[in-house]
Amino acid sequence: MKKYIIIFAGLFLLTSAAFAVTDEEIIKEHSIQSRINKVGTEILNANKIEGRIIFVYDKDAKDSLLKMDTTVTSRQIVMFNEYYKYIEDDNELAAYLARQISNASRTFDGMGNGWLTALQIKAAPKKFELVADKRAVDYMVKAGYNPLALITFINKAFPQHYQDLISNKNLTSKRLARIYEYIFTKYPSYLADNEYLENPDYQNFLLTSVNNRKLLEEKIKSGSKEKLKYE
Repeated sequence: MKKYIIIFAGLFLLTSAAFAVTDEEIIKEHSIQSRINKVGTEILNANKIEGRIIFVYDKDAKDSLLKMDTTVTSRQIVMFNEYYKYIEDDNELAAYLARQISNASRTFDGMGNGWLTALQIKAAPKKFELVADKRAVDYMVKAGYNPLALITFINKAFPQHYQDLISNKNLTSKRLARIYEYIFTKYPSYLADNEYLENPDYQNFLLTSVNNRKLLEEKIKSGSKEKLKYE
């Protein structure tokens, strides 16, 4: 009998240890949550977004195409650890949050208090992905953050697919090219005084976007107004 009690007690201790959360972990998660709240709220306030949006840091949850997107269904923005691990400064944190805020804030407008808009976002994810990227740039600038951080963050966090014909996501290279063009056109001062120029992730973007940036250069020289077909 004693043998079984000892075995049971050992299993209980092992199970308890597996699920134990240390004070250091609690403090770290609280610090991350506070940082997210601060940056997110600054973006909301600077852009006068009246709809209520909350921010949640979840170190265990995984982002998935198969799961319900709480950003457009409940206006709750989740910071997944798989993305947070790529964030090196508050500009990059603002980049992630501004994109999510863009979609969440749209769901306060239209039929059914945004219900129809939420469905539209889900039905045309490629279109609204590019729209959210551009709005994120605007949100970041108005809140005092450098929009080039959106390029460095996406360059690190989102891999390049083989093609986007059957995907519900745009090629990362296309997204980055559209963001770069938008910043070049609307906020050129950030490129003229580029604090990310020596950043390895920005340099990698420059290296991998040579052809797309050449298309933009030719468009500017020719004065064309046509939408470029980035690769």
